[in-house]
Amino acid sequence: MKRSLIFATVALVATSTNALAQEAPPYENWLGGFAQYYSPDSVKPEPLGYLDDGKGLGGELGFRFDPKWAIRFELSRISLDMQGPDRPGLGDDGVMLGADAMYFLDNDIAYFFGGLRDQSVADSYRMISYGVGKHWEVSGSMRVITEVAGYRDLGQGYNEYSAKLGLAYIFGQTNTPPVRKDTDNDGVYDAVDRCPNSPAGTQVDPTGCSVDMDNDGVLNTVDQCPNTPAGTKVNAKGCSVDLDKDSDGVLDIEDKCPDTPMTDKVDADGCSVLLEKEVSVALDVLFANNSSQIKNSDADNVVKFVDFMKRYGSTTAVIEGHSSSVGAAEHNQFLSQERADSLKDMLVTKYAIDASRLTTVGYGETQLKDTDNNAQAHKVNRRIEIKVSAKVSTTATR
Repeated sequence: MKRSLIFATVALVATSTNALAQEAPPYENWLGGFAQYYSPDSVKPEPLGYLDDGKGLGGELGFRFDPKWAIRFELSRISLDMQGPDRPGLGDDGVMLGADAMYFLDNDIAYFFGGLRDQSVADSYRMISYGVGKHWEVSGSMRVITEVAGYRDLGQGYNEYSAKLGLAYIFGQTNTPPVRKDTDNDGVYDAVDRCPNSPAGTQVDPTGCSVDMDNDGVLNTVDQCPNTPAGTKVNAKGCSVDLDKDSDGVLDIEDKCPDTPMTDKVDADGCSVLLEKEVSVALDVLFANNSSQIKNSDADNVVKFVDFMKRYGSTTAVIEGHSSSVGAAEHNQFLSQERADSLKDMLVTKYAIDASRLTTVGYGETQLKDTDNNAQAHKVNRRIEIKVSAKVSTTATR
């Protein structure tokens, strides 16, 4: 059949647009008429020669299924002249039937189309159509049509062109554009407003947020301190002119201790809050029977005691000497004092502890640690005991 290809195409497009219609209601339809300038291929023949440019009149019917897509049917009658000055009044005319799928750009700036044409001028031609156009709104229901198109013959490969000017009437269902809300009336619609509750009168940026989030008079784009407390006097960078270099919450202008460590809790003057606590150390040294000799002056407990005395230089210690109950009490008293003096001498000479900080006393066998009368008890009782404590101040942490 002469027009089987174009009718098959129309059926295919109609099927596709029916599917689109199920997804979205019709956007708008139109019926229009137009005048056309038509330029055939210069080698396109006619029984008496070759065809030249001509004109046409036609109509179109379009169905728009959503803001982007539409289908259009077109029928026109074109009259073409013959080439050559010696053939005035000669030419040919005929009918062109077509169907196009149309794609509209955002805001109807323009549309592109492509489809098929069946032309009967001197002979029958089946062509692919393509082009660009625009519907210009002149009233709520009227549009001016402007369009340029190209055609490619599927049989002989002829290339032809046309320009169209027409008028269309809009009818059928037209979707009402969705109402875009602006809850805080800042000029930025809720759909893109990242700060939907801006106070009335607030100057906002394109995201709907204040251009000066901390209200210090410095725009967010240049504010290097975007969370300055309300009422704070700031410089051109949005930072307080009364800086707080140690970040303790007390401005430098009022901070009596401007270099407080980050971990310290501070008082109203910006100084570390001090807490007093007691620290202590104990030293036990055992001796052989009837001896005051210290066998291991480098023992861990001795070194720990020395470190404590050096760290807390204001402390003093009492070195207590003790003995077991073996032997005469007077001898044991002497031996315990000798043991205490021996340890003091070692601390002074070997570890440089100031002698004035050390006091010795011998208790003999008067303060037995173990009252049993056996070798193990005697060993425990032959000893030196020192207990030292100091009160020191430490800083409270945040």
